[in-house]
This record gives sequence, structure tokens and C-alpha cells, in this order.
Amino acid sequence: MSKGKINVSVENIFPLIKQFLYSDHEIFLRELISNATDATVKLKHLINLGEAKVKHDNPKIEVWIDKEQGTLHIKDQGLGMTAEEVEKYINEVAFSGAEEFLDKYKEKVDNASMIGHFGLGFYSAFMVAERVDILTKSFKENTKAVKWSCDGSPEFTLEEIEKEAFGTEIVLHIAEDSKDFLEESKILELLTKYNRFNIIPIQFGEEEITEGEGDDAKTSKKPRIINNTNPAWTKKPSELTDEDYLKFYRELYPTQFEEPLFWIHLNVDYPFNLTGILYFPKMTTNVDVQKDKIQLYQNQVFVTDNVEGIVPEFLQMLRGVIDSPDIPLNVSRSYLQADASVKRIAKYISKKVSDKLASIYKDDKAEFEKKWNDIKVVIEYGMLTDDKFFERSQKYYLYPTLSEKYNTLDELKETLKANQTDKDDNLILLYTSDKTAQHGYIETAQNKGYEVLLLDTPIVPHLIQKIEGSNEKIKFARVDADHIDNLIKKEETKISKLDEESIKKLEEQIKTTVPKEYSVQMEPLDSTENPFIITQPEFMRRMKDMQMSGGGMMGMSNFPDMYNLIVNTNNPLMEKILKAKKNKEQYINQALDLAKLSQHLLKGEALTNFIKRSYDLM
Repeated sequence: MSKGKINVSVENIFPLIKQFLYSDHEIFLRELISNATDATVKLKHLINLGEAKVKHDNPKIEVWIDKEQGTLHIKDQGLGMTAEEVEKYINEVAFSGAEEFLDKYKEKVDNASMIGHFGLGFYSAFMVAERVDILTKSFKENTKAVKWSCDGSPEFTLEEIEKEAFGTEIVLHIAEDSKDFLEESKILELLTKYNRFNIIPIQFGEEEITEGEGDDAKTSKKPRIINNTNPAWTKKPSELTDEDYLKFYRELYPTQFEEPLFWIHLNVDYPFNLTGILYFPKMTTNVDVQKDKIQLYQNQVFVTDNVEGIVPEFLQMLRGVIDSPDIPLNVSRSYLQADASVKRIAKYISKKVSDKLASIYKDDKAEFEKKWNDIKVVIEYGMLTDDKFFERSQKYYLYPTLSEKYNTLDELKETLKANQTDKDDNLILLYTSDKTAQHGYIETAQNKGYEVLLLDTPIVPHLIQKIEGSNEKIKFARVDADHIDNLIKKEETKISKLDEESIKKLEEQIKTTVPKEYSVQMEPLDSTENPFIITQPEFMRRMKDMQMSGGGMMGMSNFPDMYNLIVNTNNPLMEKILKAKKNKEQYINQALDLAKLSQHLLKGEALTNFIKRSYDLM
């Protein structure tokens, strides 16, 4: 047996590892499984190259717990190490055996990206173990098995042992403050979280199997393999059916009962490596949906479900998997923000999603329309946050109308320009955000033969602002922003039944009666239209909506509500108010309250007073 010191420049490297190298102690198991996987894959490559003369039919990684001894074991059937290699790869922390392997074989290995780094990852074991043993035997002929032991100090022992099979077994003597890692449920949880798609089978514990039925049924136990080594994203799209994609979705999200609307299979090998499957779930109009549903893997090892920086923000509402060897296991936000490969990945994913949406729209417009309400919030979010996506989406972004037609912007320009172009040659696109609350205004617009769009997501005010900015002669107007004749101004002159003096008297009387937040507009409308109409100016309301949902003009959300009170001077009530001796204010307040009622603005004491006044007037 020999003793020695690990060749490190800092004497207390193990406390540093324990505190700072990994933010979460559970990562140790992922690192050790990754090392075992690398060693197994490397040996497979050498066998294929004819440089290793060993039998390696169905290698696996075994994990087990010995509660009596207080140990956790990870055993592989990989390369193994000689005493010299242990000295080199384990005792010299900054020297990676994988780098040397890659340099030697990079010309011969098809997928060199599979080779990891056997270095600091191993030392993560000391986050949970008071002592670590390595029992290892090289695959090379005429080599001796050795045992390396270290108690977390720079001191170690190295001795020859008897070990028949090649490969490595790591034994963690779990520390007192980490005893939960001796619980089967905890280890199963970690293996399932990080390694359920590991490329080498992982055996942990046992599972019961039942054969036969009824009284003839027999139950037995067999070793449990916890991972699927060949998940759907590793296969070619041509190898998969729709049912295969749905089955994989259920595997990823076993508690999700609604099936996805459609999916996108990612597969690129230049200028970076990326595979994966993204699923479009059914969405609501609420943009504050749960994110962290996309899982990031590196060579089928789970890294994180926080894909900020890798997946464009608007697509983080999707679900699925992306896998890239170009992203390190210990990924940090600062790394993601700075790395050029990651930025290219985000752009690629955005384009791939846009291409898929365009393809679905082109191939089956009717089916695309059916899915529109479930996917529109993602598309709108993308149009706002990604200029390239905004450009691409013009060909399939739909504007549904209340008559249940779906049109692109180009189609709207063609079908509505004759009727909804104003005197200044602007195409006015009328829309409603709530077809129930704004019903009266919608009816007025439709009576004029105008088409009304249904745009009801919270980010619509931001989106239409951007669309107007890129289309000079297109203006959006919510149907309750003004009287319809003012929203789409034509050349014709409107004539009032009242003379100028009567209109002036009426205006003064109304202004002294109604609250100050109402800006009074005297308009000669059709006599059949309501006497008072309340509107909210498009600009003010839109800026307030944008401020409340993020963006818009600063301070607008705290700005008091302002309303236009349109007074129809041609309504018969106006003459009644002018002629009234004592009930002028009652009539004005009653008409105002009726207008407020139509806008859901009449509440509390004001509503009570309105009801009492209505009975008095009757």
C-alpha cells in the first residue's frame, strides 16, 4: 500500500468544492453517473476500433445502497484504471483524462462530443461523503486492480486488491449530515430526475413483476432499470409515428392529461449540435403561464429546466426536451448570456418554430384556425420580443372576426379597404377585447357594415402598437374608443337638428352636471342612437393597458381614467332637457347613468341612486 498527497495547489480544496463548486449537493450523483457513462462509452469506442480486446455485450451501471455500512455504490463496466492512471487522473485534479482521450482519438471517433471530463466532477462526491473509495481495474491485459481511498483531506492511500472484472466501483461513505442519500426513495428520485434518459442502462433496486392472472398469478422480482436509453428525440422523425410522439409526451409529463396540439422535432448538426422535441400545449390568453417545462439535456443527462437564454423567452411556455453537447453540465446564466453557440441555438429554435407554424398554416389552414385560440398567445409574445419572428409570422398570424372568419393582415387589407378606409386613406381595423362588455358598440359598428376583430389577449395593446409602427396606413381602434363615425371618418357632413345657441346652452348645462373626468363632445348623430355615449380615447386607454401589462408610457397606470361623453344632439331627449323647468339635472344624470351602465361603470352607491331615481321618474 502506498500513501501520498493529492497534487493540488490549495490545501483546503475539499471544503471549497463542498461549498462553492456546486450550488446543490444532489448534483454529485449526476456527476458520478456521467463519469461512469463516459468510461463505458469510451470502452465501446475502443472495442469498435479494435484497440480493446474485451467482451462488452450489454454494459450497465449499477447503483445500490448498503445501509448497514452507510455506503452508496456506483459501479460501471467501463475502462477502469491502472494504479498509474489513478495517480494521473484522480490525484492531479486539473488534468483531465478525457481531454487526452479525445486528442488521441478525435480523428477516429464519430461523435467526439460524447467524451466528457473526468476531473472535478468526481470530487463532488465529497459534498456528501466523509470518505470515498475507488475500486478499479483497467480493461488492459496484465494489469492489477487497485483501491484508492481519501477522507476529504489531501492525504490518500493506494493499494492493490483482488477484483476480477474490469471497470470502476465508487464507494461513498455517506457523512452524518447527508444521511438522506442512504434512502432508496431519494436516490431513485435523483436518478429519475437526472438520468432517466441516460445512454447506458442504470440498474437500481428491484421491481415486482406479475405473470398470469387470478389464482394463477405469480409475483417475482427483477432488477429495475430506471432509464430509457433511446428516447424519442434521439431518433429520426421518419422513425416515429404520431403515437410515438404522444407516448413520449406522456412519459415526460405523466400528470398532464391534455394532449399537445402539435410538436416540432429539432435536429441540427451544424454549426452546432442540437436535438429535441418541443410540444405546443393548449394555452390560455393569460401570458403569465408556468414556464420551466422544457428540459435541457447534455448527451441525455438532465442539466436544468430553466432554459432562459437557450430557448427564446416566448417559447419557454412550450414543453419538451432539447439536448446539446455544446452546453456544459454545470451551466450558469452568465455563461448562457455570453456564449455564441447558445445564441445561435436560440435563433435556430425560433426559426424552426416559425417554419413549423407556417407549414401547418399552408398545409391545413382550417386545422390551424381551430388551434388558433390555443396558440395565439405564444405567437403574439414572439412577435413582440423577436423581430425576426415578427417578420416571419406575418404570413400566418390570424385576425379572427366576430363573424368567425380568420384573415392575415394582407387578406384584411384586401377585403376591408373599400369599406373601412377613412378620408385620410387609413385602413381602420376595428376590434373588441370583450365582445360581451362592448356589445352595444359592436352592434353599432356592424349596423354600418363594418367588420370587427376579436383581439382579446393582455398583450394585444403592445402588439397592435408594433403592427401600426410597421404599417404606415393601418390604424387599430377599439370599438368603444369613440363613436363609430369618428373612428372611421368619412367625407360627409353631419347636420344637427338644434341651432348653435341651443347646442351651446345644452353643452353648458351638461358640463356643469357631469363629473370632471368626462370630456363632453357634442355630436349630431342619428336620432335613433343613444343620447349619451361614453368612450375611452384609444391612445389613453391603450397606453394604460400597456403600462399595466408591462411597457407603455411610464406612470400611465396611475393616471386617472378619462372618458369622452358623446352627446347626441339629434336625440329627442336633448329637446326635453332644454324645455324642462325643474328636471334638467335628473334627465342628464339618468342619461349619464344609463351610458355608464352600458360600460359597466355604474357601481355601489351610484347604482343604488340610479335605481331610486328611475322609479321616481316613472
